[in-house]
Amino acid sequence: MPKIPIKVKNKKKVLNYVESILKILMEDPNCTYTTQQFRASLNIKTKSERIQLRKNLLDLLQQGKIKKISQGRYLFLHNHIDLIGRVDYVRTEYAYIVIPDYPKDILVLQKNMLSALDKDLVKVRLLSNGRRKRPEGIVVEIIERNTAPIIGRITSLSGEQLTAVFNQRHASYLVAIEEGHLLKLQENDKVVIALTSFPDKNNQLSGKIVKHLGQAGLHEVEMHAVMVEFGLNDVFPEHVLNATKDLPMAIPTKEIARRNDLREVPTFTIDPADAKDFDDALSYQRLTNGRYQVGIHIADVSYYVLPDTLLDMEAYARNTSVYLVDRCIPMLPELLSNELCSLRPNEDKLTFSAIFELDDRGNIYDQWFGETVIHSNRRFSYEDAQETIDRQAGDFYQELTQLNHLAKQLRTKRVKKGAINFETRELSFKLDANGKPLQIMPKIRKDTHKLIEEFMLLANREVATYVAKMKKKSEKLGPTFIYRTHGHPDPCKLNDFFSFVRQLGYKINVGNRPVAKVMHELEEVIKGKEEENIIQSLAIRSMAKALYTTKPDPHFALAFTHYSHFTSPIRRYSDLLAHRLLKKYLNGEWIYDVDTYEKKCQYAIEREGIAANAERASIKYKQVEFMQYLRDEVFEGIISGITEWSIYIEVISNACEGMVRVSDLSDDEYIFDEKNFRVVGTRHKKSYRLGDMVKVKVKSCDVDKRLIHFLLLQ
Repeated sequence: MPKIPIKVKNKKKVLNYVESILKILMEDPNCTYTTQQFRASLNIKTKSERIQLRKNLLDLLQQGKIKKISQGRYLFLHNHIDLIGRVDYVRTEYAYIVIPDYPKDILVLQKNMLSALDKDLVKVRLLSNGRRKRPEGIVVEIIERNTAPIIGRITSLSGEQLTAVFNQRHASYLVAIEEGHLLKLQENDKVVIALTSFPDKNNQLSGKIVKHLGQAGLHEVEMHAVMVEFGLNDVFPEHVLNATKDLPMAIPTKEIARRNDLREVPTFTIDPADAKDFDDALSYQRLTNGRYQVGIHIADVSYYVLPDTLLDMEAYARNTSVYLVDRCIPMLPELLSNELCSLRPNEDKLTFSAIFELDDRGNIYDQWFGETVIHSNRRFSYEDAQETIDRQAGDFYQELTQLNHLAKQLRTKRVKKGAINFETRELSFKLDANGKPLQIMPKIRKDTHKLIEEFMLLANREVATYVAKMKKKSEKLGPTFIYRTHGHPDPCKLNDFFSFVRQLGYKINVGNRPVAKVMHELEEVIKGKEEENIIQSLAIRSMAKALYTTKPDPHFALAFTHYSHFTSPIRRYSDLLAHRLLKKYLNGEWIYDVDTYEKKCQYAIEREGIAANAERASIKYKQVEFMQYLRDEVFEGIISGITEWSIYIEVISNACEGMVRVSDLSDDEYIFDEKNFRVVGTRHKKSYRLGDMVKVKVKSCDVDKRLIHFLLLQ
């Protein structure tokens, strides 16, 4: 029996349920649905609506898009349904086709890829006999090739033909190099290649070298290879750098005079020890009425970066700063990010502030938003601030202690309202002078990390709520703004997640209870357990993705009715837009331009994805590099993923993930049991299940593919 899909909102006055019916059926193409289930999902109540539903179902039957089977159930027909999307290579054996507005990515096996490469635009035909939960298909046409440069490693300098190997995720291709002998190359050099032809029947490509990076395996070469792979550049164009020369190095007296001057209020920053840009600061004062005034002060980037200037266009193109294991690729030139807009101690700085009057329980009595000038009295690292609180001594220890108390009150309120606090484990790398990884350590979150997080969440929430509630009497919607939203999780994904957790021995009482309450209870019982990280990771994967949009929709995970990104304009363009819009609204101007800003939101989502993938690629490379020197060690790991081809294992001590091919398990023939998250031996019935603890050794490491192969010790 399929789950009743999420109710479709915003019914049109002209009743036509065709698109909604197909969308419901495509959510799980192997499920069948009754007329009653369609009515419940579409919120159909009147007789005329029921008649229209029957008419639309009949139309779809006649068109051959759906089929009516026994007991009045309807099934989606895949045959000859062609869709257009982008290739997203995941493993050697398969890829996904990502299609806008389609409920699920389409799985395509390597043999059905028609030589398509990552990010190619293709036409995919859905298969009607898919064996898996998600829809499957075959690529029937390559519509547009991805022409972005690729990274190759020189494999042969002998003979007439120079060749390089090109790794795309876990798949490899041979590239014939044209005119390559004009360069001084060595075997294993990494080069940037512009493809001139695409895969033939032998999977061979050809191309021209456009940049020589250097010898593979060298730290700088590999980090630059990651940057090229994801289209990132840590060098700003000369014309953009020249534009920074016109920026005022000193704050004009007139500018200070027109702002709220908070330079006498005790203020400080709390950031990572190695941070160079400080884009937020906190101020604190005890009021005569016994309450507290807390200021969240954000660098006023919008004062320096004006719309449609060279600086603005470059910032928009980059859209976000990107953090690789050893460096930041900034959104703004260093003069801005590390100097003019960095809230450095003992310097006057222009800020955009959210100031709140709070009582001891974290209740808000008053708030103010506006342009300010501040003077930071102290720069704390997270560790410094934590030590100050713990010792109850040192600069601003009373202020820090009270802010920590208020932050805990705010966090408690969030949790009571349904906030979900699952987090992915963050890693830090200790590198030697040549970039070789010496140690991989999980980042420890201290109270001071949570302190800053809570006040940033407070500012982001209240700014978004303030704008969302701005409405003129004659208008149904408020002015345009950039919101950060997070939808309700997919019921099918949640059911799979809860099934997995139950198989680990945890009792999950779901019923009709709120998802957030169930998740919070789970969060408490898994603390400190070996499987905590994998459960948290799978919980996050079961959730919807957070998005930028002009729609003032809720943020499910944070349990906020409205939420925005306001607190990091040095590194996120969305925050810079939020600053500009809020300034206009505070000055009485109103902007209604959903189309323009929605396009900016979609671009921000795209750039955010690229940044996340680049950061993961640099981390994965360093993990593989680290593990290749530890082939004689035995590691304890947890099974973090299972497919019909591979078992993925995460090492407990350093979070490095590798794989064991199912075909390499020599004691039996194992088959994939997708429903129960395991592989099972056909003869001896031995099984390996998601969440099982195992011991492994390194079999091999492929740094080009960023892949670790493990030997499973039985």
